[in-house]
Amino acid sequence: MGDDDRLGARNAGQPDPGAVSQEGRALSGPSPACSIERLRWDDPELGSIRLPKREMRLRAGFGSGLAVRPGDPPGALWAVCDRGPNLKAETLAEKYGVELAPEVAAKGAKIMPRPDLGPALAELRIVGDEIGLVRTIRLTDDSGKPISGLPMAGSQHARAEPAFDLAGRPLAPDPQGADSEGLIALRDGGFWVGDEYGPSLMRIDGEGRVVDRWLPVRSDREGISLPAIAGRRQINRGFEALAISPDERSLFLAFQSPLAHPDEAAHEQASHVRLWRLDASSGAVSAQYLYPLDEPKSFRRDCEKGPFERGDIKVSEILWAGDEALIVLERGSETTKLYRVQLDASLAIGAEHLDVATRPTVEELSGRDSPFPLAVLRKQLLFNSDDARQVAADLEGMAWLSDAQLLLVSDNDFGVEGAETSFWRLTLPSSTSDA
Repeated sequence: MGDDDRLGARNAGQPDPGAVSQEGRALSGPSPACSIERLRWDDPELGSIRLPKREMRLRAGFGSGLAVRPGDPPGALWAVCDRGPNLKAETLAEKYGVELAPEVAAKGAKIMPRPDLGPALAELRIVGDEIGLVRTIRLTDDSGKPISGLPMAGSQHARAEPAFDLAGRPLAPDPQGADSEGLIALRDGGFWVGDEYGPSLMRIDGEGRVVDRWLPVRSDREGISLPAIAGRRQINRGFEALAISPDERSLFLAFQSPLAHPDEAAHEQASHVRLWRLDASSGAVSAQYLYPLDEPKSFRRDCEKGPFERGDIKVSEILWAGDEALIVLERGSETTKLYRVQLDASLAIGAEHLDVATRPTVEELSGRDSPFPLAVLRKQLLFNSDDARQVAADLEGMAWLSDAQLLLVSDNDFGVEGAETSFWRLTLPSSTSDA
């Protein structure tokens, strides 16, 4: 911990790390010169569960998203945990010796050993090379009841993940349930939190209460709604990446992966992720951009571990970088890349692609062999963890510490598979943000 590995000395004579193809994808080459160090942190213990093969030790998981509030003192930051401990049935069997009925292992099903451990925020403080926990705030409804991490019910707009307990009993859907991921800390003391289930955007006050929630258009709901096409997200691939403009009037969000539109086959073949600019007061989408994912073979650490496909690539975080630009965290599991993209208005695609009825869909076009006919964002590589192999897998959260310094965090999944949260301070070669 605290060791500083210098990158980039081996970059001389290599391909331009900022080079992109005509379709916006990054060409091969190392990341620019950076330095990265791990900060000290200990995951708080949340108890354990005795199981046949071994004990399941649960730890707090504050690696789903990071945010810095404007005006806060240096070193102050916020983190968000997701829905709570969960794992696949096959992992439960292999690691803990708990065999469940075959139907429980259906595609997309999750085992939730402690549904009472739900979405929460954490106030953190950096002192030197150490991060400390100041306090934890559970997310609640307007009555003060904690919000669960159980899946919402499925609908015509979105498929739902089936959830089971450790005995293989189905857990009932929760209309208020949330898989909290992306995080924005606002000047007024409140927050925006992205949710993968709905998918939805939740407006949170300073006490952790959900004061508003924007979901895809539904006939049984009043208030602000998101475009119905948001409900076509691939299961468990909703809103994980959120950012906001300095005046807090525009929200930016990226889907975690290509939509399953019109079906899951389109999601599996597509390589373009939708990125939206929204009015923060009305929820109206003012611009839709397409972020091109890298080729699977370029995720070297992931490919070394076994088969790695297009559907394994995700966008887990975005940050405002000034001058109408964003930093995008694109990752597999092992490999994480950071790119800068410019939100040039000329690259926004037509409003017809927000309409569920438009054919062919963006995802269908993306999966074809012919040249992609729509405008895409162009990418400039800032960092690739394949060039820094000491950096942990499953990096999900990202926040600015200064104009040229970022904090990255890994998601430990509440320790259900033994992972620990790790924080990494990344210093870029020059200032990338005017925030």
